[in-house]
Formats: sequence, C-alpha cells, structure tokens
Amino acid sequence: MSKSIVITSAGTDGLRSAPVRPDWVINGRPETRSRELARSHDRTSQARVWDCTAGRFNWHYTQDETLVVLDGEAFITNGDGKEHRIGAGDIVFFPAGTSSKWHVPEYIRKVAFLRHTMPRPVGFGVLAWNSILRMVWRTGASPLVMTLLCDSPY
Repeated sequence: MSKSIVITSAGTDGLRSAPVRPDWVINGRPETRSRELARSHDRTSQARVWDCTAGRFNWHYTQDETLVVLDGEAFITNGDGKEHRIGAGDIVFFPAGTSSKWHVPEYIRKVAFLRHTMPRPVGFGVLAWNSILRMVWRTGASPLVMTLLCDSPY
C-alpha cells in the first residue's frame, strides 16, 4: 500500500458541523465544526482542525488528545477544579479517560492530534516490533525486506 506525506492547511474551509453532545452543554449554544487533516496508515491516529463558538460544556476524552491552539481562547477546568486559560500557541495534552469543562468566551480554533490508546501488553509489542525494524534497518537490509516488513497486512 502506498504511503505519502500529507501537507494541508488548518484553515476553516471545509469544516463540517460536529456538535457537542447536548447532555454535555452547560450553557450557551456552542457551535463546533471539525475536519480531518490526516490519518495514520494503521488508523489509530489522526489530526483534525476544530473550532467552537461561545459556550460552556463538558468534554470527555476517549482518546489521547494533544492540541495546539491556533486562534481565540478558552478556559479549561481539569478534574481537580483548577482553571487554565489557553490561547494561540498553547499546547495541551488530555489523556484518554479524562474529562474537562470548557468555557469558550467567544471563539477558539485548534489542531488536535488524536491517538487511540492500547492495552499496555500490546504497546510493549509495538515497541518490540519497532526495535526489530530499527535493528534490521541498521544492518543495511534491502529496501525489499523493509517494504515486506513494514507493509505487511498482519
């Protein structure tokens, strides 16, 4: 299967409605939109652009999410009740299984990098596989061997 580098823009063109679940909205009428920018070959990770208008809502993270704020601001309250202001240039990490309260005074736009988590034993297996690939690569294995190892459907 062919792989290629993805170069795209995190602008607002092509964003589609991605509403906050109604039972998560605390007040206001936040309008959220989103668009996929890229997805990993194994479909466990993706990058998305997301924006939101004014409102307050809860958010529950089912995947690890790292975000970079591009425009606007929000106030995020974490599980221990501490509020943090985030704005353009800020980077935030939310582990899967956590929750936060968002207050968007006017508008915010972010790029989010989402990753499905895996059980720890599977993670160790992936690390071992990556180590094997690095060792094979260092030994000067032919490109054919690397292609067979890396593009295996298994």
